[in-house]
Amino acid sequence: MQNLMANARIVLVNTSHPGNIGGVARAMKNMGVHNLVLVDPQEFPSGKADARSAGAKDVLQNATIVPTLEQAIEGCGLVVGTSARSRHIPWPLQDPRETAAQALAELPKHPVAFVFGREDRGLTNDELHLCNFHVHIPSHEDFSSLNLAAAVQVIVYELRMALLAAEKGDAPAPMWGTEWDEELATSEQMERLFEHMEETLVDIEFFDPKYPRQLLARLRRLFLRARLDRIEHNILRGMFTATQRTLKKLR
Repeated sequence: MQNLMANARIVLVNTSHPGNIGGVARAMKNMGVHNLVLVDPQEFPSGKADARSAGAKDVLQNATIVPTLEQAIEGCGLVVGTSARSRHIPWPLQDPRETAAQALAELPKHPVAFVFGREDRGLTNDELHLCNFHVHIPSHEDFSSLNLAAAVQVIVYELRMALLAAEKGDAPAPMWGTEWDEELATSEQMERLFEHMEETLVDIEFFDPKYPRQLLARLRRLFLRARLDRIEHNILRGMFTATQRTLKKLR
Protein backbone atom coordinates (compact mmCIF):
# COMPACT_ATOMS: atom_id res chain seq x y z
CA MET A 1 0.00 0.00 0.00
CA GLN A 2 2.84 2.39 0.76
CA ASN A 3 3.83 2.30 -2.92
CA LEU A 4 0.61 4.20 -3.64
CA MET A 5 2.28 7.31 -2.26
CA ALA A 6 4.50 7.38 -5.35
CA ASN A 7 1.44 8.63 -7.25
CA ALA A 8 0.77 11.45 -4.75
CA ARG A 9 2.09 14.74 -6.10
CA ILE A 10 2.47 17.93 -4.03
CA VAL A 11 2.48 21.02 -6.27
CA LEU A 12 3.58 24.43 -4.97
CA VAL A 13 2.79 27.43 -7.17
CA ASN A 14 5.12 30.46 -7.27
CA THR A 15 6.39 30.02 -3.70
CA SER A 16 8.14 33.19 -2.57
CA HIS A 17 10.19 32.02 0.43
CA PRO A 18 12.55 29.04 -0.01
CA GLY A 19 12.26 28.21 3.68
CA ASN A 20 8.62 27.32 3.09
CA ILE A 21 9.66 24.87 0.38
CA GLY A 22 12.00 23.23 2.87
CA GLY A 23 9.24 23.06 5.48
CA VAL A 24 6.94 21.43 2.94
CA ALA A 25 9.62 18.84 2.08
CA ARG A 26 9.92 17.94 5.75
CA ALA A 27 6.14 17.63 6.16
CA MET A 28 5.95 15.42 3.10
CA LYS A 29 8.72 13.07 4.18
CA ASN A 30 7.20 12.76 7.65
CA MET A 31 4.13 11.20 6.02
CA GLY A 32 5.87 9.16 3.32
CA VAL A 33 5.19 11.47 0.36
CA HIS A 34 8.18 12.29 -1.84
CA ASN A 35 6.93 13.70 -5.16
CA LEU A 36 7.32 17.51 -5.06
CA VAL A 37 6.69 19.76 -8.08
CA LEU A 38 7.51 23.48 -7.97
CA VAL A 39 5.83 25.88 -10.37
CA ASP A 40 8.01 28.93 -11.02
CA PRO A 41 9.49 29.25 -7.49
CA GLN A 42 10.97 32.67 -6.76
CA GLU A 43 14.13 31.25 -5.15
CA PHE A 44 15.18 27.62 -5.55
CA PRO A 45 17.51 25.79 -5.04
CA SER A 46 18.43 27.51 -1.80
CA GLY A 47 20.36 26.85 1.38
CA LYS A 48 17.36 28.23 3.26
CA ALA A 49 15.21 25.45 1.87
CA ASP A 50 17.83 22.84 2.76
CA ALA A 51 18.05 24.13 6.33
CA ARG A 52 14.29 24.08 6.88
CA SER A 53 13.93 20.61 5.40
CA ALA A 54 15.65 19.12 8.48
CA GLY A 55 16.72 15.86 6.87
CA ALA A 56 14.39 15.90 3.87
CA LYS A 57 16.99 17.22 1.41
CA ASP A 58 16.35 14.19 -0.82
CA VAL A 59 12.81 15.46 -1.44
CA LEU A 60 14.23 18.83 -2.47
CA GLN A 61 16.94 17.32 -4.65
CA ASN A 62 14.40 15.22 -6.52
CA ALA A 63 11.87 18.06 -6.90
CA THR A 64 10.69 18.90 -10.40
CA ILE A 65 10.64 22.56 -11.46
CA VAL A 66 8.23 23.65 -14.22
CA PRO A 67 7.10 27.06 -15.49
CA THR A 68 3.32 26.47 -15.47
CA LEU A 69 0.69 24.69 -13.43
CA GLU A 70 -0.56 22.93 -16.55
CA GLN A 71 2.83 21.21 -16.83
CA ALA A 72 2.87 20.38 -13.12
CA ILE A 73 -0.36 18.40 -13.32
CA GLU A 74 0.34 16.58 -16.59
CA GLY A 75 -0.76 12.96 -16.46
CA CYS A 76 -2.91 13.43 -13.35
CA GLY A 77 -6.36 11.89 -13.26
CA LEU A 78 -7.37 13.90 -10.20
CA VAL A 79 -6.30 17.45 -9.33
CA VAL A 80 -7.21 19.00 -5.98
CA GLY A 81 -6.71 22.72 -5.35
CA THR A 82 -6.46 24.24 -1.88
CA SER A 83 -8.73 27.22 -1.37
CA ALA A 84 -9.16 29.39 1.72
CA ARG A 85 -11.93 31.64 0.42
CA SER A 86 -15.25 31.42 -1.35
CA ARG A 87 -15.41 32.09 -5.09
CA HIS A 88 -17.87 33.81 -7.42
CA ILE A 89 -18.55 30.42 -8.98
CA PRO A 90 -18.75 27.69 -6.30
CA TRP A 91 -16.64 24.62 -7.05
CA PRO A 92 -17.05 21.12 -5.59
CA LEU A 93 -15.54 21.37 -2.10
CA GLN A 94 -14.26 18.77 0.37
CA ASP A 95 -12.52 18.85 3.72
CA PRO A 96 -9.06 17.23 4.13
CA ARG A 97 -10.45 13.91 5.38
CA GLU A 98 -12.86 13.55 2.46
CA THR A 99 -10.06 14.57 0.10
CA ALA A 100 -7.75 11.89 1.48
CA ALA A 101 -10.44 9.22 1.06
CA GLN A 102 -10.98 10.19 -2.57
CA ALA A 103 -7.27 10.38 -3.30
CA LEU A 104 -6.60 6.99 -1.74
CA ALA A 105 -9.27 5.39 -3.95
CA GLU A 106 -7.66 6.86 -7.07
CA LEU A 107 -3.92 6.60 -6.35
CA PRO A 108 -3.73 2.98 -7.63
CA LYS A 109 -5.06 4.17 -11.01
CA HIS A 110 -3.30 7.45 -11.77
CA PRO A 111 -1.29 10.30 -10.24
CA VAL A 112 -3.17 12.64 -7.92
CA ALA A 113 -2.00 16.25 -7.54
CA PHE A 114 -2.57 18.45 -4.49
CA VAL A 115 -2.02 22.07 -5.52
CA PHE A 116 -1.02 24.81 -3.07
CA GLY A 117 -0.85 28.49 -3.95
CA ARG A 118 1.24 31.50 -3.04
CA GLU A 119 1.82 32.37 0.58
CA ASP A 120 0.12 35.76 0.37
CA ARG A 121 -2.81 35.15 -1.97
CA GLY A 122 -3.16 31.45 -2.71
CA LEU A 123 -4.25 30.25 -6.13
CA THR A 124 -5.83 32.42 -8.80
CA ASN A 125 -9.31 31.64 -10.12
CA ASP A 126 -7.81 30.41 -13.39
CA GLU A 127 -5.53 28.03 -11.48
CA LEU A 128 -8.39 26.76 -9.33
CA HIS A 129 -10.39 26.15 -12.50
CA LEU A 130 -7.81 23.52 -13.48
CA CYS A 131 -8.86 21.42 -10.47
CA ASN A 132 -11.56 18.76 -10.23
CA PHE A 133 -12.47 19.96 -6.76
CA HIS A 134 -11.18 22.17 -3.98
CA VAL A 135 -10.16 21.31 -0.44
CA HIS A 136 -10.65 23.72 2.43
CA ILE A 137 -8.95 23.28 5.80
CA PRO A 138 -11.52 24.36 8.42
CA SER A 139 -9.24 26.48 10.59
CA HIS A 140 -10.65 28.86 13.22
CA GLU A 141 -12.38 31.87 11.69
CA ASP A 142 -10.56 34.31 13.99
CA PHE A 143 -7.16 33.26 12.61
CA SER A 144 -7.71 31.19 9.49
CA SER A 145 -4.44 31.74 7.60
CA LEU A 146 -2.16 28.71 7.65
CA ASN A 147 1.56 28.58 6.96
CA LEU A 148 2.22 26.79 3.66
CA ALA A 149 4.09 23.90 5.29
CA ALA A 150 1.35 23.55 7.92
CA ALA A 151 -1.32 23.34 5.21
CA VAL A 152 0.62 20.65 3.37
CA GLN A 153 1.14 18.80 6.67
CA VAL A 154 -2.63 18.64 7.25
CA ILE A 155 -3.28 17.16 3.81
CA VAL A 156 -0.49 14.57 3.84
CA TYR A 157 -1.34 13.60 7.42
CA GLU A 158 -4.93 12.85 6.42
CA LEU A 159 -3.65 10.95 3.41
CA ARG A 160 -1.42 8.82 5.62
CA MET A 161 -4.24 8.17 8.09
CA ALA A 162 -6.45 7.00 5.22
CA LEU A 163 -3.64 4.72 4.04
CA LEU A 164 -3.16 3.21 7.51
CA ALA A 165 -6.91 2.63 7.80
CA ALA A 166 -6.92 0.87 4.42
CA GLU A 167 -4.06 -1.40 5.53
CA LYS A 168 -6.31 -2.50 8.40
CA GLY A 169 -9.15 -3.21 5.97
CA ASP A 170 -11.11 -0.11 6.94
CA ALA A 171 -10.57 2.22 3.97
CA PRO A 172 -12.69 5.41 4.08
CA ALA A 173 -15.39 5.71 1.45
CA PRO A 174 -14.62 8.14 -1.41
CA MET A 175 -17.17 10.65 -2.70
CA TRP A 176 -16.89 9.22 -6.23
CA GLY A 177 -16.94 5.47 -5.66
CA THR A 178 -17.92 4.15 -9.10
CA GLU A 179 -15.52 1.72 -10.77
CA TRP A 180 -15.21 2.89 -14.38
CA ASP A 181 -14.61 0.54 -17.30
CA GLU A 182 -12.16 3.02 -18.83
CA GLU A 183 -9.38 5.21 -17.52
CA LEU A 184 -10.31 8.77 -16.64
CA ALA A 185 -9.24 11.56 -18.98
CA THR A 186 -6.02 13.24 -17.86
CA SER A 187 -5.71 16.92 -17.02
CA GLU A 188 -4.06 17.74 -20.35
CA GLN A 189 -6.75 15.85 -22.29
CA MET A 190 -9.38 17.90 -20.48
CA GLU A 191 -7.57 21.13 -21.31
CA ARG A 192 -7.51 20.23 -25.00
CA LEU A 193 -11.21 19.43 -24.75
CA PHE A 194 -11.95 22.85 -23.24
CA GLU A 195 -9.95 24.60 -25.98
CA HIS A 196 -11.81 22.64 -28.66
CA MET A 197 -15.15 23.36 -26.98
CA GLU A 198 -14.45 27.09 -26.91
CA GLU A 199 -13.46 27.10 -30.61
CA THR A 200 -16.67 25.27 -31.50
CA LEU A 201 -18.90 27.54 -29.43
CA VAL A 202 -17.34 30.56 -31.11
CA ASP A 203 -17.82 28.99 -34.56
CA ILE A 204 -21.54 28.38 -33.96
CA GLU A 205 -21.86 31.88 -32.45
CA PHE A 206 -23.03 30.57 -29.10
CA PHE A 207 -20.09 32.13 -27.28
CA ASP A 208 -18.83 35.68 -27.82
CA PRO A 209 -15.28 36.18 -26.47
CA LYS A 210 -15.99 39.90 -26.13
CA TYR A 211 -18.69 39.15 -23.54
CA PRO A 212 -17.53 35.95 -21.88
CA ARG A 213 -19.52 36.31 -18.64
CA GLN A 214 -19.05 33.00 -16.80
CA LEU A 215 -20.06 30.59 -19.55
CA LEU A 216 -16.72 28.82 -20.03
CA ALA A 217 -16.02 28.65 -16.31
CA ARG A 218 -19.39 27.02 -15.67
CA LEU A 219 -18.95 24.54 -18.52
CA ARG A 220 -15.47 23.74 -17.20
CA ARG A 221 -16.93 23.11 -13.74
CA LEU A 222 -19.60 20.83 -15.26
CA PHE A 223 -17.15 18.60 -17.12
CA LEU A 224 -14.55 18.48 -14.33
CA ARG A 225 -17.27 17.53 -11.86
CA ALA A 226 -18.50 14.80 -14.23
CA ARG A 227 -15.04 13.11 -14.27
CA LEU A 228 -15.03 12.11 -17.94
CA ASP A 229 -13.32 8.90 -18.94
CA ARG A 230 -11.19 8.75 -22.08
CA ILE A 231 -13.94 7.37 -24.32
CA GLU A 232 -16.38 10.08 -23.19
CA HIS A 233 -13.65 12.63 -23.83
CA ASN A 234 -13.10 11.27 -27.34
CA ILE A 235 -16.85 11.29 -28.06
CA LEU A 236 -17.10 14.98 -27.19
CA ARG A 237 -14.00 15.83 -29.24
CA GLY A 238 -15.56 13.96 -32.16
CA MET A 239 -18.85 15.85 -31.75
CA PHE A 240 -17.03 19.19 -31.80
CA THR A 241 -15.03 18.18 -34.88
CA ALA A 242 -18.17 17.06 -36.72
CA THR A 243 -19.95 20.28 -35.77
CA GLN A 244 -17.10 22.39 -37.15
CA ARG A 245 -16.91 20.28 -40.34
CA THR A 246 -20.65 20.57 -40.97
CA LEU A 247 -20.58 24.31 -40.32
CA LYS A 248 -17.84 24.76 -42.92
CA LYS A 249 -19.92 22.86 -45.51
CA LEU A 250 -22.97 24.99 -44.78
CA ARG A 251 -20.96 28.16 -45.21
